[in-house]
Amino acid sequence: MWPRVNGMRSIELGTPGAMRAELNALVLAGTKTTTTGLLGDYAKETEGLEYPGERLALLDDEGRYVATVEITDAEVTSFTGVTWAHADAEGEGFTSLADWRTGHRRYWAEQGTPVTDETLVVCLAFRLTRTEA
Repeated sequence: MWPRVNGMRSIELGTPGAMRAELNALVLAGTKTTTTGLLGDYAKETEGLEYPGERLALLDDEGRYVATVEITDAEVTSFTGVTWAHADAEGEGFTSLADWRTGHRRYWAEQGTPVTDETLVVCLAFRLTRTEA
């Protein structure tokens, strides 16, 4: 189960360390307004999908509150069903959908979960609503 902060479910982006710090900074700057996760991770964590209007506590490496984001859209699709609009809104500097796919395939393979074209992913869109607890 993912930790709760002030009654909200939480979200931890990327892996701890430099990646999470960078992704959190992109959220705080308003550059990152989407993220993509593996549907299989929800089953492992026994978590339901996020839903529009839900507020999540964005956490740092130590589980400390960084900000609140509000989900504006949540969609399950195949890995190859992810649109360029979603990928670009991740704000991580991908130059094309092919570049995004290569980067995400590499990331998930490094985490021990290689993806195929048919792997189901969760595409979340969000907006920053608060930066203090």
